[in-house]
Amino acid sequence: MIQITCVGHAFERELSLILALFYEDPQLVFVPEWTNEADLKIKLALTVQDEGVLATGELFDGTKRLTHQVNRAYVARDEKAMRKTAKQALCYALLLMLEEYTGMEQGWGILTGIRPTKLLHQLNVAGVHREDAHRRLQQEVILRPYKLKLLQEIVDKQLAVVPDLYQIDRELSVYIGIPFCPTKCAYCTFPAYAIRSHAASVNPFLAGLHYEIEHMGKWLRENDQRITSIYFGGGTPTSITADDMNHLFEAMHESFPHMADVRELTVEAGRPDTITREKLDVMKRWEVDRISINPQSFTQETLQAIGRHHTVEETIEKYHLAMEMGLTNINMDLIIGLPNEGVAELAHSLQEVEKLMPASLTVHTLSFKRASEMTQNKDRYKVASREEISRMMDMASDWTATNGYDPYYLYRQKNILGNLENVGYSKPGQESIYNIMIMEEVQTILGLGCGAVSKLMAPGSGKLSRFPNPKDPKTYNDTYKVLVENKLRDLDEIYFGKQAVSPE
Repeated sequence: MIQITCVGHAFERELSLILALFYEDPQLVFVPEWTNEADLKIKLALTVQDEGVLATGELFDGTKRLTHQVNRAYVARDEKAMRKTAKQALCYALLLMLEEYTGMEQGWGILTGIRPTKLLHQLNVAGVHREDAHRRLQQEVILRPYKLKLLQEIVDKQLAVVPDLYQIDRELSVYIGIPFCPTKCAYCTFPAYAIRSHAASVNPFLAGLHYEIEHMGKWLRENDQRITSIYFGGGTPTSITADDMNHLFEAMHESFPHMADVRELTVEAGRPDTITREKLDVMKRWEVDRISINPQSFTQETLQAIGRHHTVEETIEKYHLAMEMGLTNINMDLIIGLPNEGVAELAHSLQEVEKLMPASLTVHTLSFKRASEMTQNKDRYKVASREEISRMMDMASDWTATNGYDPYYLYRQKNILGNLENVGYSKPGQESIYNIMIMEEVQTILGLGCGAVSKLMAPGSGKLSRFPNPKDPKTYNDTYKVLVENKLRDLDEIYFGKQAVSPE
């Protein structure tokens, strides 16, 4: 149990996030004064001064006592900026004490957000020189040099892939969510429903999706909106039939404007057991640029443990089939830290990937998402230690560098093992534009279908508004007409400051 006393502030949530970097599921108790019941006692006091703040930290475990002070000057005098200064000072003091106490170094410093690359992009846009940007991130959030190097490599790559990245908000991208899979993976919290047990929902869902595509397409045409990228995700989009896929592509091409100018069309065919020659033929006919075939692991026992009912051999077979049919820009996902996997299992997976050499490889670190089967039954799923997870990430990073893959996007998650990250690597010229768009939040992402979240941003505003679609097929099927009406209203309000006309 950890007791925390806050003096002169109320940053309990922010301090809890820092403590979670060092302790898995800590029992945190915020108290006015320490008692004798805690294993570890922490006090964090904030003193407001004329030009800034002073954060004073004290840590005591009954025998060992550590203290740390951080002075931080205000960068601006508005309330939001002053609050940010205070929060950073307190988190800074707490992190340094915990690093000394535990012997763990946090590469990301006090950063707990999902998209650290955005910080460098924002400094770029503000005209801050690279050396000054690096110095600020090291001093303000304790970003360590090796993480800073990774961020800079990714920012440079993204600007090479999308030279107009800082003006791309004049366009938008489209995400289309298909909420069905063969089975639900144990780690998954995406909208994913076993298609056999939800067969009655498939056709009504597709009818709703066609309606949404048609009416959103009408708005796009009327307002001459250009589309940067289109991404079919889910679930597993290739869970539906080849005919259903063909009809969706047909509807999309009939409804969306400027399809010849779309820079990238991706279909996440992630589950090998959903891929057929007929579906690949449909994707080839409609000029899909990029697909995913995701092994997650090349150890069969792992696939069985996490609820993926395909075989390792099936992954390899479907990869070769797609390549033979001309769909050669293929991404593969691996997950570090799956149950009962360690360095040996990852080394085996990387050896198998090396035989295939896909266009891109996304390396995820397992995250215990609150609603997943794995999180709700942690005792059934044994995962590697923090130290082994870090070694595995280093192995993956070394392997990609040796084999000619460059990092091009990155994101982090809560409850991610080892406080690490998920990194997308690719061969030169094979990067996913949509992945850059969704991670850097530089334009509207129009989400259609089940579980899709629209992130609406008027050009030049830099402000995002979220519009989530229902996650389950039944609710989507029951409400899609009202959903479309409300989304059109929000689009018109955000883009043009006017009320939308209800679709008939």
